[in-house]
Amino acid sequence: MNKKLKGLYAITDTTLMGENLFSMTEQAISGGISILQYRNKTAPISQQELEARELATLCKKNNVLFLINDNIELAIKVNADGVHLGQSDTSLQQARKQLGDKIIGVTCHNDIQLAQLAQQQGADYVAFGRFYASQTKPDAAPAELAILTEAKKNLTIPIVAIGGVTVDTAAILINQGADILAVIQGIFGSANITTATQQFVEIMRSIDRQRVY
Repeated sequence: MNKKLKGLYAITDTTLMGENLFSMTEQAISGGISILQYRNKTAPISQQELEARELATLCKKNNVLFLINDNIELAIKVNADGVHLGQSDTSLQQARKQLGDKIIGVTCHNDIQLAQLAQQQGADYVAFGRFYASQTKPDAAPAELAILTEAKKNLTIPIVAIGGVTVDTAAILINQGADILAVIQGIFGSANITTATQQFVEIMRSIDRQRVY
């Protein structure tokens, strides 16, 4: 499988999206997201499976990578592209045994050592954050921008920045070292989801065009 991890990473949110999960996701896909993570820890498993299956189909049709938050069994059931694991979730080694070569991302908060360990254990990407005040996770521990620069020097896998990411902070995070921006409120809390998504994508592409490889 081609693990092409780059671009804008949207994460679903039950409070923001509610019954509009699919229509709002379609708008984000129209705007140009590259990755979608389905995150729902409260709904009955039957509902989660129904929603995840439909989102998986929608993403596949539009060439968007589809990940499941913290539920390996669900990811296998709906043939998702992979999972995202928190530090208190299933171990990376166990996830790898069950998922084979599918994508596994790991939350590393503000800890470069956790990220280096995740890379050694075969993670496909690591996520740092929160970098700014987050409406979705207001109590999440803050991360310093410098962690992105340090990560860029010490890691070879893609680096995701999450937490209060807006169109005003996007360029700062990318210039500090983030390869991918993970966004919830900045996309699904917008009055026009497609337009907001397009703004993020254009910022990322503009910086990418300016870089010399």
